[in-house]
Amino acid sequence: MGNAFSTADLYDTYADRCASCETQFRQYGGCRVFAGRIRTAKCLNDNVLMRRVLESHSEGDVLVVDGAGYLGSALIGDIIAEIGLKNGWSGVVINGAVRDVSALAQLNFGVKALGSNPKKSEKLGIGQIDAVLSFGGIVFIPGQWLYSDDDGLLVSQDKLV
Repeated sequence: MGNAFSTADLYDTYADRCASCETQFRQYGGCRVFAGRIRTAKCLNDNVLMRRVLESHSEGDVLVVDGAGYLGSALIGDIIAEIGLKNGWSGVVINGAVRDVSALAQLNFGVKALGSNPKKSEKLGIGQIDAVLSFGGIVFIPGQWLYSDDDGLLVSQDKLV
C-alpha cells in the first residue's frame, strides 16, 4: 500500500476503530509509509522464526516482531529485509534492534525498530509465530491491520483505507 494515507488523518477519522501505539519507533526502511494485515513473531535474540515467516509469500502483510525491547543484538538486517520485500511483505515493526542501517534505508521496504546493533542474533528457532503480542499500550492480533508512517503506527480490526 503506497503513500495513500496519514496515520494522523486516519486516527482523526476512525478514532473509535483504531489504537495508537505508544512505543517510539525509529524509521529504518526506505519505505516510510506502509500498511497491511498483521502477522506476528515473538522472539528474543533469535531471528530464525522471523526469517521463516518472511520467506513465505505475502500479499502486503506487515510482520510485527516482539523482541522484548532487547537491543543487544539485531533481529533483522538487509538480507532478511530483502527476503521479505521479494516475497511481497510491506514491512516489519520490531520491538528490538536492526542492523545494516544504511542498506535498509535503500530498500523499498518498511522497517521500524527501537534501535540498531551490528551484532547478529542467535539462530536457535526459539519463539512463537502468529501469537497475540502486546507492547506500546496495544495488542497486535494476527489478521488485524497496521498502518505506519513518520507519526507512528495504528492498529485496527478492520481495513481503514
